[in-house]
This record gives sequence, structure tokens and C-alpha cells, in this order.
Amino acid sequence: MERAKRSTFKLLFYLKKNEPKKNGNVPIMGRITIDGIPKTFATKLEINSDNWDLKHGRVLGKSTQALSLNLILDNIRVRINKIYDDMHKEDGFATSQKVKLSFLGVGVMDDAILKVFKVQNDDFERMVSKGKRSQNTYNKYKTVYNHLCEFIRERYYREDMAFRELTSDFIREFDFFLRIDKECTHNTVWVYTMPIIALAERAIKKGLIRKSPFEDYEISMEETDRSYLLKDDVEKVMLLKPSKPQYELVKDLFIFSCFTGLSYIDIQKLKWGNIQSFFDGHQWIISRRKKSDVASNVRLLEIPKHIIEKYRGITGNDYVFEIPTNPTCNTHLKKLMSEAEIITEQKVTFHTARHTFATMFLTEGVPLESLSKMMGHKNISTTQIYAKITSQKISKDMDLVSHKFAGMEAAFSEMEKEIII
Repeated sequence: MERAKRSTFKLLFYLKKNEPKKNGNVPIMGRITIDGIPKTFATKLEINSDNWDLKHGRVLGKSTQALSLNLILDNIRVRINKIYDDMHKEDGFATSQKVKLSFLGVGVMDDAILKVFKVQNDDFERMVSKGKRSQNTYNKYKTVYNHLCEFIRERYYREDMAFRELTSDFIREFDFFLRIDKECTHNTVWVYTMPIIALAERAIKKGLIRKSPFEDYEISMEETDRSYLLKDDVEKVMLLKPSKPQYELVKDLFIFSCFTGLSYIDIQKLKWGNIQSFFDGHQWIISRRKKSDVASNVRLLEIPKHIIEKYRGITGNDYVFEIPTNPTCNTHLKKLMSEAEIITEQKVTFHTARHTFATMFLTEGVPLESLSKMMGHKNISTTQIYAKITSQKISKDMDLVSHKFAGMEAAFSEMEKEIII
């Protein structure tokens, strides 16, 4: 059987001397030639023509500018070579036009990462407008998209990239870009890289790429101090008579979260159908978390049951509560904390209630495994963070009282010395 003949391929860099810029530099162009058919593209680089090595298609010298430009040209060559080789492996052929378009990330590329990301964000925005997704999550995705656009333009001199062009170096360089150029904290980097990794996973499912280019990249959320209220503070809020009527609902919803562990979005989406009588004769909230799609089953105690009954029929639809926006809740909570004379090291937000639920019930003896299931955590290691928090609180409490036993400890030490003598 006759083997298919591999096409001839050549990549050349040259200067476009007939279009000099105002600063005297001229553009560096690229020419892809396959089977004698050339296609040119702009590298978006420029150089003084006197510093150009015509024979080798490179910048002359070892100056910082020369080394930087030559590195970019080398990267372009590596990427185009990879595109050409991948096309032969996957499609059996390659044309100069096809390689050019794939490199530029325009036109026929249905698997362009920014293009796919934008479509996903547009779909997410529509769900936000219908109240099915969080505005804060959408804002995060928009920020990641903007950072990614800037990164690809600055690092690769491109408007977009195909998924099959991505390598393990891409996500590491994006990580570095976020930390250094954008001065993001470690946990913010974790938050911003997760959508990119998720995009690659979707590309695999759609058959755009065969395996994740980021499988060797590892990052995890670092533990941070989580704000929570003590049991006594929860009681202060619960018994507080707010100065304004609009604070009352936010106060009740906050307390409801303190006794159920439900997040803002999960309370917002809570329907009457989620409240069911279970095998033990008690009422339970049977739901799945919006964030993780993990089951979260919580038995209702008397306090949250009273709050539910207080607002029964108010919404006039299937939802249990008519909840204000998250920013409004947080603004009202600031006022409520002030009125209840509660002082905390960290700002109290609506999500503080979820942390309060975890620490309060763990302190009261609820097993870690049960708490993990109630909170809808994918992994018990997430719940274990609260166990560490309660241990730290105990340690701090002991520090506050330890000096009160200083006299007894000194007397005990003297007694021990006398016994030894």
C-alpha cells in the first residue's frame, strides 16, 4: 500500500520594508508555505531594519530587545510547527490557510478558547437575568475572561488560541501572570484558574481535544480564617428588635442560615417542595447545593421552622422566601451587628451564617461526618477546616484565662521543688 505523501512545509520571518512606521521601525511578518502555496501573517512585532539578520530571519545582536524578540519568534515557530503536526495527525493533511487561521485564532476556529469562553459567559448572563445563577459568579467569570484576553495578547500576541494549542506551560504562565502582573493572592489565583481548567474539560467532552493540557498543573485553596459568630452572639441577633422594618427579614434569614447552614443562593432557591417530612417524623430540607450540585439534607429545628411559618404565603409562589440581593443583605447585616453591639475581627456577611452553623454545631457535638453531609461538601476535608477553627478558638480561650492560674502554678512548682529536695 502506497503511503500518503507528507506535504512540504516552511515557515519564514521577514521584514515588510515598504510599510515603515513613524519611529522608523518596520513590521516583522511571517510566511507559511505548504506545497508551494504561501500565506502571510503579521507577528505584531517591529524592528529597525539595520538590526535584522536576513539570512536566518532573526534579530541581530544580544541586546535585551534582540533576545526578547527572538524568543517570541521562536515561540511562534514552535506553535506553528505543532499546529502543522497536529493537523497531519488528526486530519491527514494541512494547508497554509488552515494553519494560518488556526494560529491566529480567527475565522474557522470553532475550538478557540476565548470564543468558547465568551459564549459560555453569554449563556451564564442569561441565566443570571432569569434568577437561576449568581451575579457574583458571573462577575468572576467576566474578570477571568478579561484577564485571559490580556494574557493571550501580551504573552502570545494573539486574539485567541485553539484548545489543541494549549500546553501545560500555558496554565503555569497564566498562574504567574495572575500572581505577578495582577498581584492576585494564592486563593484568588485558584479561583481564576478553575474556570480555565473547566473549559479544557468541556473541550475534551466535545471532542475538541483528546486530553487535558493542564493535567500536570496542581493548585488548591489555602486555609484562611473564616468569620463566624459565637452562640451568644447568635442569640443577641435573634433577640434584637431592629431599628428599621427592612432589617427584620435580613435578620431572620441570617438566623435561618445559622441553623440550617444554607448559603444565600440556596436560601434564595429554596422551594416548599424541598421541605419534607422524613422517616423520623421530623421536617427536613432536602435539596442540592447550587454551587456543587451535592445533596444537602438538613433537619429543621424549631427556630428555622418558626421563621418559615412567619413568612409563609408572602412570596405567592413556590419559593419559601423573597430574599433581597446579597449586597443589600450584607449592608443591613452591618447595621444589625452594630445595633446588637457585636464586635468581630472580620466583616460579617451573609455567608458568615454558614460558617457559624458549622462551628456552632461542631462545638455542640455534631460529628464531622454528619456536618459534612448537611453542608453538602464534596469532600470531608472541607468540613475539617471548621474542626481546626474550633480547636484554635479553644486554644485562644485558654490563653485568655491561663494568667488567672499563674499563682497556683507558681505555688505548685515550689511544692514540687520541696518534694525533690
